[in-house]
Parts: sequence; structure tokens; C-alpha cells
Amino acid sequence: MNDRTTMTERKIHISLPSTGEEECEAVRESILSGWVTQGPKVAAFEKLFAEMHQVPHALAVTSCTTGLHLALAGLGVGPGDEVIIPAFTWIATANVVLYCGATPVFVDVDPATNNIDPEDVARKVTERTKAIIPVHLFGLCADMDAIRAVLPDGVHVIEDAACASGASYKGTPAGGLGDVASFSFHPRKSITTGEGGMVTTVHPELAEKMDKMRNHGAEISEEQRHHGPSPWRLPEFNMLGFNYRMTDLQGAMGLVQLGKLEGFIEERQKWAEHYCSELEGLDWLQMPRIPAEGRHAWQAFVTRVDPASAPHTRNDIMAKLNDRGVATRPGTHAVHELGFYRERFGLEPDDFPGAHDCAANTMAIPLHNRMDAEDYAHVVDCLRGLD
Repeated sequence: MNDRTTMTERKIHISLPSTGEEECEAVRESILSGWVTQGPKVAAFEKLFAEMHQVPHALAVTSCTTGLHLALAGLGVGPGDEVIIPAFTWIATANVVLYCGATPVFVDVDPATNNIDPEDVARKVTERTKAIIPVHLFGLCADMDAIRAVLPDGVHVIEDAACASGASYKGTPAGGLGDVASFSFHPRKSITTGEGGMVTTVHPELAEKMDKMRNHGAEISEEQRHHGPSPWRLPEFNMLGFNYRMTDLQGAMGLVQLGKLEGFIEERQKWAEHYCSELEGLDWLQMPRIPAEGRHAWQAFVTRVDPASAPHTRNDIMAKLNDRGVATRPGTHAVHELGFYRERFGLEPDDFPGAHDCAANTMAIPLHNRMDAEDYAHVVDCLRGLD
């Protein structure tokens, strides 16, 4: 272990947004324009996002969570319907199903990828299955071909692409792999608008419906009304909607960030490969899966600590790394083990052993665009120095 390992003054965050003067100037211009709610900057952001992800329709919303809710509502999911979701995911994937009055049906995940297990999907499909939400966890796309192969006709596929801006599966970008998808621009994601999200779809009728629903159900947007021939006339409302509109301040920031996405992912890919090379000698630390076909977006670099051979428990390792200035996090939740879902649906940890294993043993280590070579060397030294 070299001197870098003992540099307790070094603090390496698990994630930091990469923003600067360009984002500040873009937001300033939007403020000075006088148009700060959903408007031309949001429209430009949507257009560029759609082009980059090779989909015809993109709609900016307040978060990935509201985007998923909008997708389910747009598809008519409601009471009596079942929606299949992975047991290892952020809790929002499950919550949005309950928002619609439908029933979340948990399936297990493959610990090798952290993604939904198609074989368990096949076991959980019923005549009430209305939709499935595969999650592209940490930036690795779910095995969409295998998932579609076990689904009956008529089951809607909703991608939870919260972590997957810029990811692809067998040459097709995330966002165009299902009927509809939702992305996140939270600060822990590769690009950020603070809070915010984007919904994509290949279906024009669904896009039109969701466009209205995100704006209270109004037949035309505020921008269309104010720039139209009769701005004093209020719009017609013919459906129940929500207020899920992104602001132009966020849209302006998103445009700048989106222009940097390719560079961000290329840099993360380089350092992900560096980690895999430098840490391969640690038999107790499993590296994340790199797809043979497609592109990992590297929202996070999530390892697995082997409890049988690791020098300490996963949590003790995280504590020791924190003491040395290296932030870590568990991958995410096993949702079926969280109090609300455990009690409401009578679930046990062993009901989904893959998800339980992932929740107990995954460990994200720092990987983001505010790190330098010294930071990565320090992380590697600290991991190698555990005893």
C-alpha cells in the first residue's frame, strides 16, 4: 500500500454532477428570456434527446418516477391489472404501479447482471398481466430479447431507463426497446437537470396522450396557447391529467448536459476498464458485467463482494473505505424486503434469493466525471489494502 491510501484528507464522492459555466450561462439566458416554465428550451431538449436515442417521440417530465407513472397511466393500467417488476430496483419502480391502483408482481434478478430474470418472468405471467417494467440497472440494458420471448402478445413493455441515458442493447439505444421508457436526470445519473426525467415512445398515439396528461390533460400546451391566435382562451380538458411538466430552466441545462453525454460515457468506459484491470487480482470482488453486444452507460460501477472469501463483510468494507475517504453505496434495494412492501404483500427475504443476494452484497465504488487519475489510484489502493 502506498502513501495515497493513508491520505485521509482525500474525499472521493460516490458521484458528483459534472456541471460548470456552460450550464450556468444556459440557465441565465433562460431566466432573462422571461420564459421559465415548459417552453422552447424543453422542446429543443426533447428533440435532441429523441434524435440521440433514435426514437420519434420524447417528452420531458419532472422525474423518472413521474415518467413511469405517466407511461402506466397512458397505457391504461389500473385496478385489476398486474405489472411485473424486478425485486431488486429503486422503490419507485414498484410505487408507480400502486399509484395506478394496479398490483406489482415481483420477480427475481440474476446476480451476475443485477437485472430481471426472464425465467422467473415466465413463471409469473398471468392472464391479468398488463405490463412489465424491466430495469436497465446501473446502465446495463436488460436482456430484452429473452424477456419478450416469454411474454404473451398484448403485454406492454415499459423500460425503466433511469440509469440508461446513452446505453444500447444489440445496436438499439435504450428508450426504443419497448413500448415506452422513462429516464432520470437526477444528480447521480450521467447527465442531470437537478430533478427531471424524459419519457420516450415509438407510438405516436401514446405520445400525444402522454403529452396532454403531463399538462393537466389540456388539449394544447401553455406555449402553444400563448403563441397562438387566441392566447386569452383557456384550453379544453377532456381527460384526467397531472402536472408533470419540466421547466425551461431545466431544459436549458439539459441541452448542455446532453451535448456532453457521449464524452461522459467514453470517459466512464475508460475508467471502468481500468477498474476491471487493476482489481482483477481481488478474487473476493466481482466486477460488473460488460455487454458483448451493446453499450453500458456506466451510471454506476457496481461490484459484488463475495461473502465466502472477502476479508470482511460488505458493510465493514464500506465502513473501512469511508474511513479512508472513499465513498461507497449498496447497489440498491431489495424492494420486497422494505417494510411497506414486506408487510402489505407478506413477503420474505428468501422469496427472491437473487435480489436478496444483490441487496446484501453489491457495492458501488466511485465512478464519475469529476474524478481524476489520482482519485482512481486511491480507490484501487484502498481496495487492495483491505486485510
